[in-house]
Amino acid sequence: MSGLLALLDDVATIAKIAAASLDDVAGQAAKAGVKAAGAVIDDAAVTPKYVHGFPAARELPIIGKIALGSIRNKLLILLPAALILSTFAPWAINPLLMIGGAYLCFEGAEKVHHWLLPPAHHDVPLDEPVADAAHLEAGKVAGAIKTDFILSAEIMTIALSAIPDSSLWTEAAVLAVVAIGITAAVYGGVALIVKADDIGLHMARTGRLAATRATGRGIVRGMPVFMRVLSVVGTAAMIWVGGSIIVHGLEGFGIGGPGHWIEHMAGIAAAAVPGAAGALHWATTALFDGILGLGLGLLLIPVVAKAIAPAIAALSGKPAAGGH
Repeated sequence: MSGLLALLDDVATIAKIAAASLDDVAGQAAKAGVKAAGAVIDDAAVTPKYVHGFPAARELPIIGKIALGSIRNKLLILLPAALILSTFAPWAINPLLMIGGAYLCFEGAEKVHHWLLPPAHHDVPLDEPVADAAHLEAGKVAGAIKTDFILSAEIMTIALSAIPDSSLWTEAAVLAVVAIGITAAVYGGVALIVKADDIGLHMARTGRLAATRATGRGIVRGMPVFMRVLSVVGTAAMIWVGGSIIVHGLEGFGIGGPGHWIEHMAGIAAAAVPGAAGALHWATTALFDGILGLGLGLLLIPVVAKAIAPAIAALSGKPAAGGH
């Protein structure tokens, strides 16, 4: 009997350790997910455009296909690649993270540039053949999954950098939780955004109460504004997070000047209003990270247009894209 009790006690101890490990994984995954906020918001802001122009009945199936491609990107390609990097080339994480940060800065700055100086739109020739619906849908899904791969690579690299020194299995578990959680959050949110118009229209037409119908009309009228706000927030988050990655990456190479100056300015702002010290410290840091990110992104626009894009086009055998 004492042996059985001892065995049960050992099982209980192991269960407690396992539960603590799971709590640790969940906590690390939550922190890592927060670090990747800029890329996550941009992912949610970008994806709805891929279902624009399709019948309402095809919107959710298209989002489902993109979400499935996204989870494959993260779990089957990017997670193993991240673990290989962490095990065999941890020195490469910071440079890769900075490349991802520079990409975020470029993407955000390019959107700002397009808002300030909209590109001229060229009419499509009338004799250009129109693809059938199935082919068009397949092309849109493939394009969305390619875009998602870049954003997912940023998310997974940022998440990997946020994980403290851990065992390989803990890193794998944290990255898997981040991959699944972020994919569910992004594409669940995208599905709600895309169907919000239909939900609002249904409420406005069939609601039994006047308040229900008014809420439905408010949703329909408010969604265009919400999408514009989401786009602005996503762009700001990209620039801020990208700039922050660059600042911290420079510190990893022993260049601490920009980070120390930003921290000094944040300290001054926090001391000015002690009652809101935490909020002011964060806002000031984000502001200067964003200014640095925007400046770097604007500098990268001509570099990408004149050098990087033509080089990629030459290697791939495809004509260089003219921008987003």
